[in-house]
Amino acid sequence: MQNQNQFNSFKKHLKERYDNLVEKSNDYRFEDESISDLAAFKAMKLLKKLNQISYLDR
Repeated sequence: MQNQNQFNSFKKHLKERYDNLVEKSNDYRFEDESISDLAAFKAMKLLKKLNQISYLDR
């Protein structure tokens, strides 16, 4: 049961970070492309981790 709670809390944390990075990427899209690209790249890496956690959570 503790592992389930651990997965859920880690998944929630990653989802929040992912949402923030996607929002940052969209905000800086026209102002500074390098910041936008970096945020999008970090978001893609987090999405990969989220998918791994979701697979292990099943």
